[in-house]
Amino acid sequence: MLWDIKIKRQHFESEGYVKFESLLNQSEVVIYLSLCEDLLSGKIETGKNRSDLGADLGLSKNVENITQIMWPSDFIPGILDMQYHQASLMLVKELLGNDMEMDFDMVINKAPNTNTITPWHQDAAYWVDLPDKRAISCWLALDEATLENGCMWYTPKSHLLPIRPHRFAGKEGGALVCEGSESESIHVPLKPGSCAMHGGNTLHYSRGNNTNGNRRAWIINFRPKEMIDLERSKGFDHGRSGHAQARKIRNNLAKS
Repeated sequence: MLWDIKIKRQHFESEGYVKFESLLNQSEVVIYLSLCEDLLSGKIETGKNRSDLGADLGLSKNVENITQIMWPSDFIPGILDMQYHQASLMLVKELLGNDMEMDFDMVINKAPNTNTITPWHQDAAYWVDLPDKRAISCWLALDEATLENGCMWYTPKSHLLPIRPHRFAGKEGGALVCEGSESESIHVPLKPGSCAMHGGNTLHYSRGNNTNGNRRAWIINFRPKEMIDLERSKGFDHGRSGHAQARKIRNNLAKS
């Protein structure tokens, strides 16, 4: 992992996202893929922490359009000490400061031929308002992420502007959507084991998966420890207590 962190930091601060090649080696990717498959298959039971982020957005009725599993680290003992969680935390501290810690993680899969987009959005639209806005999400590709299966698209410099108005993309309480377009954005293909990091205000989306393979990703969000403690004091835990409860808390806080 030989990166010029100063250049990476400058790119992140200027554009709102940054790419890191080969965060994990191939043998490490195989380990995370195996864990991911245990989660997706139900071998590791995740109960109310699993949902279809693409509900009402895709055509599939037989499989989840976009499988989302919140807090997979809660179900896998010891994973916080493994390579991905540790290496990404190290990089985030270099980018945003030594007080950064993991806020939550999730697994996302776009199953073969589900062809369901992840709508244009900014992550901060899902969160409670906090005085310290520093936040970063690390999006790790476990399969090769391509245009055809749904690699990430980022809108450069969108993090420097106010958050765009968001609305529910499908059923209330599900995915959010705002105005965005590929014409103002850049797609970021990734090899397995590589990652892209983006800020909480960075506008992004991904196309649907039109291939015969999965598009699996493991995402970790980071923010200052003090802000994590403040979130939790408000009862906001990013779905740790289940999606329905998280939505209820978020909606109540937004009205207050």
